[in-house]
Amino acid sequence: FLNPERVSMPDVDIDFDDEGRQDAINYVIDKYGKNQVAQIITYGTMAAKMAIKDVARVLELPIPDSNKLAKYVPDKPGTKLKDAFAEVQELKDILHGPDSNLETQVLKQAKILEGSVRGTGIHAAGVIIAPDDLLNYIPVCTSKDADLLVTQFDGKVIEDAGMLKMDFLGLKTLTVIKDALRMVKKNYGIDIDMDKIPLDDQASLELYQKGETVGTFQFESEGMRMYLKQLKPTNIEDLIAMNALYRPGPLQFIPNFINRKHGREEVEYPHELLEPILNNTYGIMVYQEQIMQTAQILGGYTLGGADLLRRAMGKKKIEEMDRQEVIFMKGAKEIHNIPEEKSKKVFEIMKEFAKYGFNRSHSAAYSVVAYQTAYLKANYPSEYMASVLTHNMNNIDKVTFFIEETKNMGLEILGPDVNESEASFTVNPLGQIRFGLGAVKGTGDAAVENIIEERQKNGHFEDMYDFARRVSLRTVNKKSFECFAQAGAFDNMGKLHRAQFFASMPNEQYNFLEKIIRYGNAYQKEIENAKTSLFGDSGAVTIATPKVPQTETWSQLEKLSREKEVVGFYMSGHPLDRYRAEMKQFCKCTLDKIDKFPNQEITVAGIITKKELRQTKTGKPFTSFSIEDHKGAMDMALFGESHETIGELIEVNKLVLLTGKVQKRYGSEDRFELRPSQVKPLEEMQEKMCKGLSIKIDIAKLSEDLIGQMEQLVQENSGEHELKIWVYDLQEDPVMKVELNSQKYKIQADERLMQKFEAIELQCEMVY
Repeated sequence: FLNPERVSMPDVDIDFDDEGRQDAINYVIDKYGKNQVAQIITYGTMAAKMAIKDVARVLELPIPDSNKLAKYVPDKPGTKLKDAFAEVQELKDILHGPDSNLETQVLKQAKILEGSVRGTGIHAAGVIIAPDDLLNYIPVCTSKDADLLVTQFDGKVIEDAGMLKMDFLGLKTLTVIKDALRMVKKNYGIDIDMDKIPLDDQASLELYQKGETVGTFQFESEGMRMYLKQLKPTNIEDLIAMNALYRPGPLQFIPNFINRKHGREEVEYPHELLEPILNNTYGIMVYQEQIMQTAQILGGYTLGGADLLRRAMGKKKIEEMDRQEVIFMKGAKEIHNIPEEKSKKVFEIMKEFAKYGFNRSHSAAYSVVAYQTAYLKANYPSEYMASVLTHNMNNIDKVTFFIEETKNMGLEILGPDVNESEASFTVNPLGQIRFGLGAVKGTGDAAVENIIEERQKNGHFEDMYDFARRVSLRTVNKKSFECFAQAGAFDNMGKLHRAQFFASMPNEQYNFLEKIIRYGNAYQKEIENAKTSLFGDSGAVTIATPKVPQTETWSQLEKLSREKEVVGFYMSGHPLDRYRAEMKQFCKCTLDKIDKFPNQEITVAGIITKKELRQTKTGKPFTSFSIEDHKGAMDMALFGESHETIGELIEVNKLVLLTGKVQKRYGSEDRFELRPSQVKPLEEMQEKMCKGLSIKIDIAKLSEDLIGQMEQLVQENSGEHELKIWVYDLQEDPVMKVELNSQKYKIQADERLMQKFEAIELQCEMVY
């Protein structure tokens, strides 16, 4: 890290939890003084499209024409205008048009200005600390985006000016760990010191061995999980090595590493003297430190000399490497009498691995943090996943993904509840994760704070009337009421279903929710008047409570759609839940797995969440839409004949089966998309292919009343389909189940009947 022969300052990167990063910066300011600490400027340059738009604005080219020119430039990152002019015929024609053409002038001037500095910014993490006043060393400036001084030299120049640059990084994972520990302390009364947890915890290592690392730091990608299951790590050293190997370049050595660990491949060392430094990685050079130690042990290098060698190899400085090779071989001969042929071979191995060698201290630090997250996931799963969900609340795709993982872990997630929820995700004494009120859109922090504060002060809300009487109706406004109702936060407040909040009594102007708010306002006004009354009237306030309108419950799809509107995803279920049997029968994979089937025709199922009719750059119409399933979402497009023939079948909130070919995305080598050629409504497939209906009943909920309701539904919906009933006893271990096939009744198995069974809280699915 620091040695007398080092020719440059070390690269110092420090990760803090997001909440503590500013405290660290404040400490540095207090210790060294505000005139010795600065943030680092960044210079933003004009990219191809921006150059066209900026020039067009100055030359007063109409905005539609400016956008048209910019759209001709390929979306591929790093595209230069000279390349675009060569590749895109439309741009080439305009560029070589007459000088009187304004569009031609725009392109010519944009080509000149491309790459020019357009504006400045602030480096996200970089901080400069000077030995005394910064003005004695470098020019500085101020910025509206920074409280500190800002250097006028950017990161490429600042170190050459003799300044010590440090990166103060905010690492969300550290905040996730901290909040998980808070919940563990609250639920179990345990203070866990993460620096003292055992590094050989069996539950944690089993998590890695099974590849169940979704939600943990650094080890959650699909490829990494695959290799972990093959490696079956048994110690922290295995994790450190995998963290260093799983990146472009050294990835090719992972199979050798795995085979050597399990004895399927012989462990060989470039030289027997290197065994002490390579035994943890089974003879494979993985880290930069191993390359430097090899130079020291075999070639007699000093620490500084070995660092110079590493730099030369890493940056592929041919002349310097040739010079170093001579020094290495000479040292190996003089110190250990190693033949030149042997030392040359070792040097070639060093050169190969130096291209990819990763800093071991960096890998070790991150692997320990990763292990800490795995330890919490393995030993305190509810608390850890609640923290993961809390710190991804602003990313709906990630919340959906982690909720699916949480369910796969066997943990239960409860919806938001004004009597139980905090602002963020929490864990109750039963280990169930409770959704946070702060994650409900359209409510506002002030409303959430007021509800929680009132509940903590005066206890749970008894019913909706009590809620309206007690909360501040200025902060918990009509919009908040509506969003909480749609999210299910009032579900446990009496025997109300969500549709009733938005229904009205016959011949009345206001719906029930609005009447509750009016009731609450009237009640609070009466209380206030009583307080200020000259006679000090302290009698009870008696205002009639509004009557609850009777209306049908929402369909499952409407209920889930409204949930998604205010939460961002389907929470109490998924529109596809009732079609799991159909998906199993007809679908090749889920949306997140289509890249496993390149150039193949596959079928997937999903719900259409967005549709847009658009035009190509040449003015041809096409359909752009988004589709979502249990595992993820994907944008798709229909062009040409597909747009004409099946574009009309794409409708928002429609559940469909899509068949098409998996192809590479335009301009990408490793990302795939599905080009649909056929669309079929799932409900239609259900009706055509269905053989019967299967109903699941928990024996604990079985009653004469329930049996009577079932019999009535069956009689009212007679048809040609079979009826199967599964009775479960969840109290038994293992769970006992009995299948009953109805001989007497045949039914008309369709979506309408399924909804009626679900209305009396029975699970059902189609049988094929």
